[in-house]
Amino acid sequence: MDDTHPAVSNVRQVRQSRSGARLSAPAASPLRQMWRRFASNHVALFALLVTVLVLVFSLGAPLVSHFVTHRGYAEQVLLDRFTPPFTHGYILGADNLGRDELTRLAYGGRVSISVALLATLSALTLGVGLGATAGFLGGWYDALIMRVTDVFLAIPVLVLLLFIASLHAFGPFSLAIVIAGVSWMSLARLVRAEVLSLRQREWIEAARVSGASDWRIVARHLLPQTAPLIIVWATLTVPSFIIVEATLSFLGLGIQVPVPSWGNMLNDAQKFYAQSWTLAFIPGALIYVTVLAINLLGQGLRDALDPRLQR
Repeated sequence: MDDTHPAVSNVRQVRQSRSGARLSAPAASPLRQMWRRFASNHVALFALLVTVLVLVFSLGAPLVSHFVTHRGYAEQVLLDRFTPPFTHGYILGADNLGRDELTRLAYGGRVSISVALLATLSALTLGVGLGATAGFLGGWYDALIMRVTDVFLAIPVLVLLLFIASLHAFGPFSLAIVIAGVSWMSLARLVRAEVLSLRQREWIEAARVSGASDWRIVARHLLPQTAPLIIVWATLTVPSFIIVEATLSFLGLGIQVPVPSWGNMLNDAQKFYAQSWTLAFIPGALIYVTVLAINLLGQGLRDALDPRLQR
């Protein structure tokens, strides 16, 4: 058919209009692109679902207590000691003092996760603040911060925590602050290295020439560029802090009874393993599932925020 035929011309015009529409369509925002990459990772999506369910279960501890047993986590019914799961209204059984295991798991999760989140937030504040200012200012300040960081990194974190815990009994807040105080160094090094690679860029020089102060440059220009690194570090650090809290509480140096945490629930259960093995298995399984889910979530966020890391 001749190219000048009206039908051929109409088809060509339609094709050109469609291609023009595709070319003129606005590109997806970086946040939308990140979400698409994250949503394509089914393992990370499932980990996000599990993480949300654990958070809802832990933060909704009072609701769990009200609708399951109408009792608090410390109320004892000695006649119901070691009641097995799914018996007499106890969904996950009762412990050695007749306390509902499901209720204590919810309240223990609230304590363990709150300690981990508060410790992560505190470590973020220290690590990001010190690392960013050290990388941007340089000079003697950078040298001082890095030498302090080296001193802390030379001491095993768990050994230092055990030493501090042996000197003072911890509540949830103080334990979170102490964990953060011995865990900010790796983030400070990461942020400092990122700021060192960014501070000589042209747009930083332009901001300096325009009259922006050093603090404004750090807060408005450098820190947003390190946000993906900070987010990934935080999601991979929360599960490690959950394990640290559980370890200290299991050893009797963390959260003290009667306040429940997943760690001291394991400590109590080890004495009565022969009477009820579920008292040790269930908190341990919940720690394992929570830590694994948050780790997989962090890896998914890492791949989504930096597509170069995708396999």
